[in-house]
Amino acid sequence: MLDYYLFPISYAFLTFPVAALLCALPILILQYRKYGYFSKVRGLLLYLFLLYLMNALYLVILPLPASRHNEPMNVTSYMQWIPLNFIRDIVAETKVVWSEPATYVHLFKERAFLQVVFNIALVIPFGMFVRYYLRKGWLVCLAASFGLSLFFELTQVTGIYGFYDYPYRLFDVDDLLLNTSGGMLGYAVAAWMSAHIPRLNRLHEEIDLSQKRVSYTRRVIAFGVDWMVLLPVMVLLYALQVPLAYFVVTGVYFIIIPYLKEGKTLGKSFVRIRIAGEGKRLKLRELVIRTGLLYWVFIGAHVLYMSVNISGIIGMVFLLGLFLMDMYVFMNVMLSLLDRKRPLLYEQKSGTRHVIA
Repeated sequence: MLDYYLFPISYAFLTFPVAALLCALPILILQYRKYGYFSKVRGLLLYLFLLYLMNALYLVILPLPASRHNEPMNVTSYMQWIPLNFIRDIVAETKVVWSEPATYVHLFKERAFLQVVFNIALVIPFGMFVRYYLRKGWLVCLAASFGLSLFFELTQVTGIYGFYDYPYRLFDVDDLLLNTSGGMLGYAVAAWMSAHIPRLNRLHEEIDLSQKRVSYTRRVIAFGVDWMVLLPVMVLLYALQVPLAYFVVTGVYFIIIPYLKEGKTLGKSFVRIRIAGEGKRLKLRELVIRTGLLYWVFIGAHVLYMSVNISGIIGMVFLLGLFLMDMYVFMNVMLSLLDRKRPLLYEQKSGTRHVIA
């Protein structure tokens, strides 16, 4: 019986790193937007919840049939609609003599009883998460636990929603009752624990967002969102052969828009950061220097080289200049990565920085 459960759990742990990598960006963005910073405690809890969900799903669907074209099960019905039928199963299969308490230990070795324990335990962590992390009431926990259990049962009885020719497990109304009970038990445990462990909603009370450093990871996400917006516009303008399209677009997007929007672009708003200057209000001159160095000199020189046919000695000199500039910029970036308090070159020259919005 134990091996039956260890098999899917081992697969969940093996595939968890891939799932964790895929969920890293959504988790980062969620925390940036909701709390203004990434909390390691909340991040750890979210990853533990992801690992739990993977274990729960794998326990429900594994082992899979050998082929999509599986044979039908030898049963009269794929549905078990009699509530509390598990009690009859336990009584029918048990070796316990109810008048002899010493025999009760046999229950912990019997399939029917262990199945009940498993179905309750399966959703206990879910109920705890709803109460402790999401801070929802018992009614929400009841509905969510029932919904999760129903998802499990439908996944089984539909053969993973039609992927297999026939269902390879039964729909059991008792599983719905036991899973939902497990969720509510988890809710009660979390309610008791909340009185003895720190509450998550108080973690950020002592955090001063104005003093918190904006990580390069956060800036890269904002950069990626900005260029997801800009690239289609850039491609369209180049197709229409608009002169100096790159310089016009970057000037409007990274100078005019942040000046009007208090240092924010769409990408920066997405992760709750903005550009700040030396004074209370961001100056146009600061944005021109910042954007001019980053997008018109460092990146713009490469765009110019690729878009204009420069050959001969002038081309070689231009290429050498690009190489030297790239080496200089690379060294500056490396120094800034090693010393987190050191601003990047275009930030030093413009007197600008990123702050949490």
